[in-house]
Amino acid sequence: MSDTPTTKTELESTAKHILAAIDRPRERDVIERRFGLTGTKETLEQVGETLGITRERVRQIEKATLIRAKIGLDNGKNPEFNAAETEIVKALHELGRAARTDALAEKLMGDAVVKSRAAVTLLAELSDKMVATTENDRYFPAVVLTDKKDDREIKADVDKIVDALKKHGKPVSLDELFKLVGGYEHPDEVAAMASISKNIAHLNGQWGLAKWPTVNPRNIRDKIYVVLGQEGKPMHFGDIAKAVKAENFRRNNVTEQAIHNELIKDPRFILVGRGIYALSEWGYEKGSITDVITKILREESPLHREEIVRRVLKVRQVREATILLNLQNKPQFKRVAKAQYALDESAAK
Repeated sequence: MSDTPTTKTELESTAKHILAAIDRPRERDVIERRFGLTGTKETLEQVGETLGITRERVRQIEKATLIRAKIGLDNGKNPEFNAAETEIVKALHELGRAARTDALAEKLMGDAVVKSRAAVTLLAELSDKMVATTENDRYFPAVVLTDKKDDREIKADVDKIVDALKKHGKPVSLDELFKLVGGYEHPDEVAAMASISKNIAHLNGQWGLAKWPTVNPRNIRDKIYVVLGQEGKPMHFGDIAKAVKAENFRRNNVTEQAIHNELIKDPRFILVGRGIYALSEWGYEKGSITDVITKILREESPLHREEIVRRVLKVRQVREATILLNLQNKPQFKRVAKAQYALDESAAK
């Protein structure tokens, strides 16, 4: 074996050699099962049930066995482990000093199957240069290049990024997140730490909380919202459907009719022309052209015909002739001077 392992076989071989050095079968079995070195990562409860011991006893065996394994590596004098450790450290530097275990395994070994992740996690666990963090409802399993003592401190740092996003209240670019959080040397380090949290997501260069649809669209309506937000102007539902299909969304094989149905149902989307929709947050409101003109004249009256047309076109994509026809033919609009119109409140009721 070379001094610098660069293949899946070499890194897995290093993990197997360390495992083989554990003399007691039950201890070796606990490590195999807990790390998933046999193909399935098991919980403390699962291992305890299989071996007929308590959950706490499994935890004790695992901890003590890992301590002895570290001692067995002879304080950095094991060439095989040293080479593996160097390779992992190099990969972590390239990934921003931290990485989810699956991403790290894929970079090092070309895949992220359970056995590959297990080998990387075990090697990281035995190193004094990094910490392998555990998974729960809030965090992905990860490896972090750090001198911190345990994963609790690392998770506290991840939580600070989550808190910064919560306080800011809207998605930000990575550079903006870097400035918001502070304490890191490069934006890539913030991205690496943020990727550990299950409460953070990113999309199209924007980072935010996973519950925000702009960075983590969960359904068709959210995907439409993202597409319109990126476009920044009203779109025809056919173009929206094409854009949704073109985006890197999960399950993006939706039909135009499905898109149109969702546009009609969701109050975030406003019909502003024939088949054309905009976001309500842009200032658009539901209603016919007559409703729009009524609202304009109720706020200020009388107005010149050209000014009315200009204001309607700000919130509706229709032909000028359509606006003029409404002005001339609807009883609630009365001409009070040449090209000047006012609202007849009695007729508008």
